[in-house]
Parts: sequence; C-alpha cells; structure tokens
Amino acid sequence: MLQIIPVMLCFFAMGFVDLVGTASNYVQKDLGLLDSQANIFPSLVFFWFLIFSVPTGMLMNRIGRKKTVLVSLGITLVSLFVPLFGDDYYTMLIAFSLLGIGNAVMQTSLNPLVSNLISSDKLASTLTLGQFVKAIASFLAPILMAWGATTLFPVFGLGWRVLFLIYALVCLLSVAALAATPIHEARPDKASSIKECLKLLSSPFVLLCFLAIVCHVGIDVGTNTTAPKIIMERLGLPLEEAGFATSVYFIFRTIGCFLGAFILRKISSKLFFIFSVALIAVGLALLLFADSLAMLYVAIAFVGFGNSNIFPITFSQALIDQPDYRNEVSGLMIMGLFGGTLFPLAMGYAADGIGAQWAAVAVMLVGAAYLAVYSLNIRKEK
Repeated sequence: MLQIIPVMLCFFAMGFVDLVGTASNYVQKDLGLLDSQANIFPSLVFFWFLIFSVPTGMLMNRIGRKKTVLVSLGITLVSLFVPLFGDDYYTMLIAFSLLGIGNAVMQTSLNPLVSNLISSDKLASTLTLGQFVKAIASFLAPILMAWGATTLFPVFGLGWRVLFLIYALVCLLSVAALAATPIHEARPDKASSIKECLKLLSSPFVLLCFLAIVCHVGIDVGTNTTAPKIIMERLGLPLEEAGFATSVYFIFRTIGCFLGAFILRKISSKLFFIFSVALIAVGLALLLFADSLAMLYVAIAFVGFGNSNIFPITFSQALIDQPDYRNEVSGLMIMGLFGGTLFPLAMGYAADGIGAQWAAVAVMLVGAAYLAVYSLNIRKEK
C-alpha cells in the first residue's frame, strides 16, 4: 500500500523530538547548567503535550487528520530552523518549545490517520512499525550531534547543531510527500468539545491507558537524558563519548519496534507487554549500581528494547476501547506524553538532592511499577 510510505516518513519526522535528551546535555555543557536547570529543556518540550493534545483532537474534527499532520510538520520545520541562528539559552527555549508543540500536534493526528489505512486487528503492529521508523530518527540524532561536535570540517560552523539542518531537510521532504498523497478519511468523530473529550477520562480503562503512557514517556525521556550522565559520573567519559549511550537506547528500541511489528501478529499484546515491562525493570535495576561500560550498555539496551512497544500497545488498546471517539482518545493519549515533563523534572531534583544519578533511576522505577500493574488490565483485541 503506497499510501503508508509517506505516513511512515512522517513517523520519522515524529522522531525528531527525541533529539532533546542529548541536545539538552550539549546545552548544559555549553552553558554550565545544573541537572535541574538542563532538564527544563526536555520537560519544556513535553509540557506542550498537556496544552495542545486535546485541542488537536478537536482540530482534526474540523479540518481532517491529514491537514492537521501537515500543520504539525510546518511547526516542526520552523523549530528546526531556529537553532541555526544561535545557541543561547532563550533561543534554545524557543526552539524546544516549538518542537514540542509541533510534535504534540503530530502525534495526536498521525496515529489516528493510520487507522484510516489499517484494520483494527493490524493497528497495534502497524503503529509499532511506525515507532520503528520513528526510532531510526531517534538513534541517529546523538550520532549526528557527536559528528557535528567533533568533525574537522564543520558545516556552517554549526557544530552539534548541524543535526537541526539535516532534520529540517528531511522534514521538508515529509511535507511534500504527504501533501501529494490522497488519503480517504472517515467522517469526524462524535465528540465536539474539549469538555466532552476530557470526560472520556471517566472511563477507568481509558484512564489506565493514559497513566501508562505518562510512565512510558517518562522512562523514555528519562533514560535518554540520564544515561549519558550516569556514564560520565561513574566512568569519567566526556559527553561526546558518553552520548553514545542514548544511541544504544534507541538502537535497541528500534530493534524492539521492528521485531514487535511481527511478534504482535503472532502472540497476544498482553503477554508481550508483560515481557517488555520485565525487561524495563531488569534494565533499571542494573542502572542503579552497574559500574562498567559493558553492563551499563546492557542495562540501557534492556530498557530500550522493553520500552519499544509500550506506546503502540497502549495506544491501540485505548483506540479499540472507544472506536467512536478515536480523534478525542488520540488527543488524551498524546496528552499523556506530558510524562516527559514530569519525570525529567523529578529526576533532576532527585539527582541534585542526593548528588548521584541513581536517584534519578529510582524515579523511573516508580513508572515501571505502574506499568506492571497496568499489564494486568490489558484486554484481548476485538
């Protein structure tokens, strides 16, 4: 199905938001910030999911899902151009804010757009394939930033910020491809106001799914922000080398998404979810005390692989539970990405307060405990 190709290219653009973890470490290094100050950047990015996700569900009812995705790509494109003109504190705040707004709109509209192309029984595996494509952009980001920071042939003097130029060009390609692709959309969902949308949280199962996504994203952003700091703290490596830990995370998340697209066609979502949460728990436990590079990479790999399929399984569960309100449910679920604000802030203050990064890992373990409870409530696909 050729229509799925430009949609998957949009999933790649969706992955641009994950650059914020490593980018915040470079900004921290350049400006000499504390952990709690540097963690404001990823927290700011995901703050906008709280504000824009539900209104985006309403916007989709007015202009359609495809047009809403195109709006999100336009905002993302602007956010990628801003850092090309400077790297001071306020410039980066503006860039990360726009990146968060664009990604909030994109994640809210792109996932239900896929439901126009794919049947319900294949939705979880297709969303997992999209997460695989998204993860490719995620794990490339630290590599490209490290290359920009160390290359002997700097591009326009941008240093690590060359990543923004590269991803801006890809974003332009995504806009062109999706705009040229005809997609038949289902009629607008029934709910027509933010109040009615938020009322869906009164459904116990929808609320469980929402909190699961809060914890998933908290662990995701927390790991790719904190993993390099753990390596620098325990092994004394510079950021350019320690930053590869974020790539390790996304490499195994990418592998997990790729394999998950096939595994979820063979075994139940519930069984695979339980297995995934177990891997996350083992990985985080290792991060508490591991003091060799090999063991730290193993721990990060476990968390990356385990966290790779939490989102698509949870998201598809919520969509299937409320088939008449898919735009609104999508807005609620993407609002759960606000966990990317809550967890880094809590982790930053915990690490500063204790004076060690294991305190930040302990915060993520709370999220893993909730996912374990949620796994018991996952339902069989209809």
